[in-house]
Amino acid sequence: MAKSHWLINPNRTEVKRFIKNDKSVDGVFEYMFVDTGKIVGVLGKEPPLMITTISVDIDLAREIYERLISQGWSKTEEVWSKKES
Repeated sequence: MAKSHWLINPNRTEVKRFIKNDKSVDGVFEYMFVDTGKIVGVLGKEPPLMITTISVDIDLAREIYERLISQGWSKTEEVWSKKES
């Protein structure tokens, strides 16, 4: 799976995950998935509840990312524990 980049809003109630679409055709168009999730419970204990996913051109994804940073969102890591299969 591609590396994901996470942002969290200033209120720490919402996250965005940016991840490259592995199915993009090289040399044609590159797309990113932008997922939006709500923080439920205590941050770090439970994964966010992912509520929307959009697929956008990689340049638009960069614009969205930079706009969110300028609005006070900050970079974060996937800190919640991953469920074992």
